[in-house]
Amino acid sequence: MSQGSSVFLEVPATEWVGSNEHAFAFRDRFPVSPGHTLVVSRRVVPDWFSASKDEQLAILALIDDIKAALDRELRPAGYNVGFNAGRAAGQTVMHLHVHVIPRYEGDMDDPRGGVRHVIPSKGNYLRDVRPLAVDGEDPFARHVLPLLDRDRSRHTGES
Repeated sequence: MSQGSSVFLEVPATEWVGSNEHAFAFRDRFPVSPGHTLVVSRRVVPDWFSASKDEQLAILALIDDIKAALDRELRPAGYNVGFNAGRAAGQTVMHLHVHVIPRYEGDMDDPRGGVRHVIPSKGNYLRDVRPLAVDGEDPFARHVLPLLDRDRSRHTGES
């Protein structure tokens, strides 16, 4: 099995939370939520589409194992599972890894759209989109204007 260079290969096995013949898993060092785990191919390939079918199946099996362990340990209400393939998709480490991200009730105001939020304005296609100004009233202003007044008072000494 030829190995290229990858920061993921520097993660010691003592930090792994699961492994099999073709993949290993460890907690993300920059977690989106508690339990956020990366499942990584042992062979350095850039993305899912470069992996062999055996590697893909092993990664899927390990994702199931990680989910079962997270269910027991943290009891999340849901999951986002996915990968980025290529720089244009946001991939920063060019070594196949799949994110297993536990989701919890209330971790965001409206989670509808899930993975569609990779392009924020396209995330929740069910959301009622309203313009900032409605009939001359700006619902955003009621949140921002008091902050601006407070900041101006602090700098001018007004109260």
